[in-house]
Amino acid sequence: MQLDHNPLAPAFFTLQEDFNRTPFLAASTRLNQLKQLQSALKQDSQQLMAAIDQDFGGRSRQESLMADILPCLTEIDQVCKKLKRWMRPQRRSVEWHYQPATAQVVYQPLGVVGIMVPWNYPLQLAISPLISALAAGNRVLLKLSEWTPATNAALTACLARVFNDNQVKVITGEKDISQAFASLPFDHLLFTGSTAVGKHIQRAAAENLTPVTLELGGKSPALLDSEIPLDKALPPLVFGKTLNAGQTCIAPDYLLCPQERLEEVVDKIQGLFKQFYPHLVENPDYTSLINAQHKQRLNQLLDEVQKANCRCLALNPRQEDFSQGNKLPLTLVINPPAESRLMQEEIFGPLLPIITYSSFEEAVSFIRQRPRPLALYYLGEQEARFRYLEENTHSGSLVMKETLLQVAQQDLPFGGVGASGMGSYHGREGFLTFSHAKPLFRRRWFNTARWIYPPYGRWLHRLMEKWFLR
Repeated sequence: MQLDHNPLAPAFFTLQEDFNRTPFLAASTRLNQLKQLQSALKQDSQQLMAAIDQDFGGRSRQESLMADILPCLTEIDQVCKKLKRWMRPQRRSVEWHYQPATAQVVYQPLGVVGIMVPWNYPLQLAISPLISALAAGNRVLLKLSEWTPATNAALTACLARVFNDNQVKVITGEKDISQAFASLPFDHLLFTGSTAVGKHIQRAAAENLTPVTLELGGKSPALLDSEIPLDKALPPLVFGKTLNAGQTCIAPDYLLCPQERLEEVVDKIQGLFKQFYPHLVENPDYTSLINAQHKQRLNQLLDEVQKANCRCLALNPRQEDFSQGNKLPLTLVINPPAESRLMQEEIFGPLLPIITYSSFEEAVSFIRQRPRPLALYYLGEQEARFRYLEENTHSGSLVMKETLLQVAQQDLPFGGVGASGMGSYHGREGFLTFSHAKPLFRRRWFNTARWIYPPYGRWLHRLMEKWFLR
């Protein structure tokens, strides 16, 4: 294994050596690790939320608690309740003509797992896959985002009180370190981030035949039905689009709206946004964009559609000045051109394109003509239409009358499909992702298999051929 020039090789080999010494951790050891991790997160929760706020230059404390801290705590609770059951060997059937014998599947830790963490939920997207990897009995190398230095320091200190460097090791650094990280011969690599970067990660992992789980994103549509009352349909939409200032991989990226409801929808969204956020610049509930670079990118997306004479409506209740700092108001963009960057790239911010449609079939066709999204939100109440979407569209998840909350259900897998990713984790699926399902086969006292041994063409072989091909 040629890793002489990889600066992360010593950390990787330390983890690998520890795994080789103890390749199977008992359930009690894994549960103890998870409970200690939970205790440390609770103890350091205030420092962690303050660090996230510092990195964002204004991150809602309630959002950090609700979207970063609490999901990790509840996931640990759920995993601890079910881990022993997940670890039990599973009996499988043996074909009658190979009896007497027994077959089982046992779940074996893979070894050293790599986890690459994005900046938008710097705690939750580090700890949640870590929980799954530890539950499966692995050692973990964590690569944190260079855009969240304060969170990285706080999280590193938190984890150092629970784990030694031969159990869990944290890595930070710029692009070159990320490239070195993806080049390590992990037993599994999980990456959360953009589709463009995900392609590079998969190429690097392929050099070592490292299996990957890619949690990407894309343009997750929200489909508003023609009959549902807007008081039911739109609050989840506005919440999902403004949580973390839209910097969420499963945020509604654009809204498909019945043509006849457009003005009513625009008015309702304006009222809801003002109700949620009466003012913005100094409002601690309204999260900032991560940095000036990200704000500039979003403004460029907006400038392009404004030059195309699109109707753009910035929701700014007090007409505040956003020239300073990194906040942006929620901005509605009506029917932007399909070829615009706004409709080609994942937005990842508080810009909401609204695309009008004339029939449900037209809206579904619009979704199906585009890459498969991480989430599809049906803002309607018709069970038949929800079932139609279930059977005729592909997305990482499908949600009715809500947004975002599917990811908080710890017993549901989280993952994408097609351009939005591959593989999943959370709950049992996370345990399975970071385990090898090893088949065990035991022959018992009498070996019936000898009947099929050579030389071939004997009466039993002829009889079996007639039987199975009858």
